[in-house]
Amino acid sequence: MMIIIRLAKVTMVAALAAYALTVAYDNIVDYGSNYEFVKHVLTMDTTFDASTLKYRAISNEMMWRIAYGLIIGVEGLTGILLTVGAIALLKRLTAPGKIFNQSKLWAVVGLTLGFGLWFGGFMMIAGEYFAMWQSKLWNGQEAAFRITAIILGVLIYVTLPDDDLA
Repeated sequence: MMIIIRLAKVTMVAALAAYALTVAYDNIVDYGSNYEFVKHVLTMDTTFDASTLKYRAISNEMMWRIAYGLIIGVEGLTGILLTVGAIALLKRLTAPGKIFNQSKLWAVVGLTLGFGLWFGGFMMIAGEYFAMWQSKLWNGQEAAFRITAIILGVLIYVTLPDDDLA
């Protein structure tokens, strides 16, 4: 039973690695689609007309590109860290519990970085600071919440201590 739990943790980390790497790849290959999203969120051009938060808007194209580049970079780094984490877990799959638990480091770092991006970046900064929630067209909070919840669930599950195999 314990080996199944360990395999489940490896699988979940690997799946999130594949997800983050795919998102980063898609944002590079189809740069314009989500660049428009970032641009509209940062310019706050689709928020409520009477919003008093519009003073926060960024209308500088270079800043839009920097923000988008940071997003893609963090997505990619999250995917790489999770890949390293999944490999580290897989290599120590049958190791004693203490060693398997210690091998969770890169997975935990990758999951935490992903949580920071999707919760901190998309829900907090984009959603609240740039009032993305006010936009009917450029509102990614539901998707960001879904990804954040998945990452948080995997982070909790992965960090649960594993005992020695029977």
